[in-house]
Order: sequence, then C-alpha cells, then structure tokens
Amino acid sequence: MRQALVVGNWKMNGSLAANSQLLESFLERWQGEHQVEVAVCPPAIYLAQVKQLAGDGLQIGAQDVSQAESGAYTGEVSASMVADLDCRYAIVGHSERREYHSETNELVAEKFAAAQQAGLVPILCVGETLEQRNASETLDVIAEQLKAVIDRAGLQAMTDAVVAYEPVWAIGTGLTATPEQAQEVHGFIREQLGDTGDAVRILYGGSVKPANAGELFAKPDIDGALVGGASLASEDFYQICLAAE
Repeated sequence: MRQALVVGNWKMNGSLAANSQLLESFLERWQGEHQVEVAVCPPAIYLAQVKQLAGDGLQIGAQDVSQAESGAYTGEVSASMVADLDCRYAIVGHSERREYHSETNELVAEKFAAAQQAGLVPILCVGETLEQRNASETLDVIAEQLKAVIDRAGLQAMTDAVVAYEPVWAIGTGLTATPEQAQEVHGFIREQLGDTGDAVRILYGGSVKPANAGELFAKPDIDGALVGGASLASEDFYQICLAAE
C-alpha cells in the first residue's frame, strides 16, 4: 500500500512571524498518530526555521534545487545544502520554474538526479497548459516530461521519487481538474512508470481545497496532493490532510 502524502508548497510567501504562527496553528490540530505523511516546502531562506518548528510532526522540503553541486552559481541552493538541514524532499520541475525560469525537461532531469544524489526524495512536477489540453496533447506532454527524467536517471530511480501531476491551467486559478480527468492522467503516469509504477506515489496539484480533496483522494491512482494557496491557511491545510487519511 502506498502511504498518502500531502505537501504544502508555500511558494514565495512567509516571514519568521507568519511561519511560526502558521505552523503552530496547524500542529495544534495535527497531533497523534496519522496514516498520511505531511510535508511543507517553505522558501529556502526559511528551511532551517521551519525544520526546527516542525520537529517530528512534519517532513520538510525545498521548492527547488540547483543541478550543480557547488561553485560560482550566485543565488542558487544545492541539493546537498538542503540535505544538510535534514530535509527530506525537493520539488523539481514545478510549472512556475518551467515558465518563469525557462527550465527545460532536460534541466529538470538534472535537478532530479542531483536531488537523489544528495539523498533527497524528488517531487517531480509534470503537467500541461490549457492550450495543450485543448489541443489533446496532455498525455504527449506528460510522457515527454517523464521520459527526460527516466532517460537521465533510469526507471528504477522513480521508486525513490514522488510524481506530482499539476495541470498548469488549474494552478492558482480556482479551476480544478475533475476527479475523472485527474485519475486519467494519474493512471497514464503509472503506466509510463512500468514495473516501478505501483510503488510510486503520484500527487495531484492544482487548486486543491477542502471542498474537492475527498473526491480527488478517492480515485485509485491519486495518492495525495501538492497544495499551493490552501497550505497557507492552517485550517484548510488541516482539512485537506484529514481528507487523505
């Protein structure tokens, strides 16, 4: 059985005071034993603070890592630096990185490999734009994004990774893929992973809210969520985590 996973991606939000308040509020609710694993990915500058505040209650991840181990890369953060803070996860290939920073499938594959080499679990984001969906190119786009990583790291490497399907047209727009649309893509991703597919957790991301989380998580190939805006509201994030139990 795959353990459900809910990951909060805080994006470029937070402050020392706001982070403390958010985590304290969530952890007051999220006590005791749970079936679902929960992680949060704050901005890199707050990783150490969030790791300390979260204690054993939450896993911590980075929103991105460099493909380089070290060197003259001003402003970058290496995977080994993230691992040095005892973090578990690293998001790679988020659509905002692909769009705003022109990250290619090949660069994402390099970041995926760098994360694993440092001992982190990559959360590989894949997804299509609205134009690609309307052109019936969704599965082709997903297949290309996966292939670049598999070609670089090998299929077996996927057993030590998480995949997150985030339809670009649903991120921060309030639109959400129907559970049936999401299940279709999740099932396709699992097929693309071949013999490793049954072991890989595949998350859905794209305007996940308490109101739709339960229906999404009920689908057989949806193993949790990568949550954006709702992860910044402790009650909403708590309800999403409960829905994954």
